[in-house]
Amino acid sequence: MQSAKILPFLRRIVQLARGEFAALGALGGIALGVLAFAGIADDLTQADSHGFDGRVLAWMQPVAGRPRGPWWLHEAAADLTSLGGISVLALFAVAAIGILLILRKRLSAVLLVTGLAGGVALSEGLKALFERQRPPAAYQAVDTLNASFPSGHALLATVFYLTVAVLMTRAFPRRRLKLFVLGVGIVFALLVGLTRVYLGAHWATDVLAGWCVGAAWAMALWLVSYSVERHQRIRHAAVVDEPAVGLHE
Repeated sequence: MQSAKILPFLRRIVQLARGEFAALGALGGIALGVLAFAGIADDLTQADSHGFDGRVLAWMQPVAGRPRGPWWLHEAAADLTSLGGISVLALFAVAAIGILLILRKRLSAVLLVTGLAGGVALSEGLKALFERQRPPAAYQAVDTLNASFPSGHALLATVFYLTVAVLMTRAFPRRRLKLFVLGVGIVFALLVGLTRVYLGAHWATDVLAGWCVGAAWAMALWLVSYSVERHQRIRHAAVVDEPAVGLHE
């Protein structure tokens, strides 16, 4: 091998190694999320399952129906919790999918639709399976509809915002920008979950379970994306995202 070809070859090896490590990390994240959810779900069968939840709710609301803090914090929490609602997420998803299709990011658009639809199915299916009662009505500062476990808002927010964040990182060459976008996605998911407990709509373990399932599902979507792109790039299939133009300037 000529010396001029050694450096590109080594760079290719490093890129492949990074991809494999990322794939293994995603598998580990999926396993960790599933195991954590299983542990939380198992605790629901214990007699003192409400001990931790009760203490958290009592701290959030020393007086039932009156979340801790000033009135503007209550209003802010009510606004932020809507970021995990299906109507808001569907609106954001339509906008994001439109942008992805314009940029010819067909695979990303398909994954985003699959992620949100799958998240809804997971949320509703698990709620129907566990049928956990929500906190007492006196604590609920917002309207609620169905079962409590897991938190649908926390689950869907984690899936959507993490998936969008990961998709956006591909448009930024700098590591700092990638980390910032991922951080914003994580913060959005955390805020939605925390406001659900703060407003008395969910027990703390409902939100923890929602985060676990949502993160595992988002990791699974990324792993599918990675596998499909790696396979289809070789075959030059149309489903592969085309390089974005002008985003690196």
